[in-house]
Amino acid sequence: MADWQRQEHTYAALDLGTNNCRLLIALAAPAGSGQDGFRVIDSFSRIVRLGEGLSRTGELGAAAIERTLCALEICRDKMQARGVTRRRLIATEACRSAANGAECLAKVRAATGLDLEIVDRETEARLAAAGSVSLADSAAEGVILFDIGGGSSELVWLAGAAPPCAQSTDMAPLERIRFWVSLKIGVVTLAEEFGGIEVSGAMFEAMIAHAARELESFVAMADGERRGRHFHLLGTSGTVTTIAGVFLGLARYDRRRVDGLWMSSGQVDHAVARLRRMTYEERAANGCIGHGRADLVLAGCAILEAIRRAFPADRVRIADRGLREGMLIQLIRADRDAARAES
Repeated sequence: MADWQRQEHTYAALDLGTNNCRLLIALAAPAGSGQDGFRVIDSFSRIVRLGEGLSRTGELGAAAIERTLCALEICRDKMQARGVTRRRLIATEACRSAANGAECLAKVRAATGLDLEIVDRETEARLAAAGSVSLADSAAEGVILFDIGGGSSELVWLAGAAPPCAQSTDMAPLERIRFWVSLKIGVVTLAEEFGGIEVSGAMFEAMIAHAARELESFVAMADGERRGRHFHLLGTSGTVTTIAGVFLGLARYDRRRVDGLWMSSGQVDHAVARLRRMTYEERAANGCIGHGRADLVLAGCAILEAIRRAFPADRVRIADRGLREGMLIQLIRADRDAARAES
């Protein structure tokens, strides 16, 4: 049996987004074990709403920064307790677009000792692909990967399966990327513009129309690629995992049942319709949603509906993985490549 405990390094990946602060700590599969990837030994996720009000003011608010610092202190303590030796800590759209994004991260560094890196949109899209491409159907001629975030949403067109010689390399998912786009809308920005507590049918359609306009450039790029091809959608975000949890009727969210789940177009329709029928209070009481996202989930559903209308597909695969997993994969493979180069 492979010895997971006797590893030279313990890895961590942290993603500070517009809405959430998420951390994974993992061990790499032992060399020579015949296994790829990693085993998660600790994790953390908290809704911090760092981007609250950002679309209106252009800056990160003091209360939002304070909430974020509290979450990051927990992340720091977890990494110290687990003896993390390799890590990548990133900040995405909120810090990227805020006038005081760099100032916020300077406060983070002073208060926690953590040095976060603001990544550009292309890096974000590529990390999402690296982290979730393993769930793409190998028989598909194309896959539209989408990540509906808090302040931005990334879409990536992935070509069919990588050639066998590339499957074990860090470049395998990246070589499959034909094109990508980062939309300047997410669940927080859309909900703040249109409202997220009481969402009428007309308001929901208005959100879809707004998202559809943002999608136009990606639709134009994909027109030739998708024609006559067998493709499916692959979603990685809180929106799609929530939809999956509601579809499954879970009293509490269970990643083991959601990650990798295939949903038909009709099943997605049914779950979205159920969410739209819920009151705000019912959404908040739902174990797969909660108070922290009850006012955001319908904005996410609207973005998803815009994607599905632009790219009608029979199936959607749900991924409870993405940026953090992409970072872990790249960190581990970089170490393995370095070890091979030295041997």
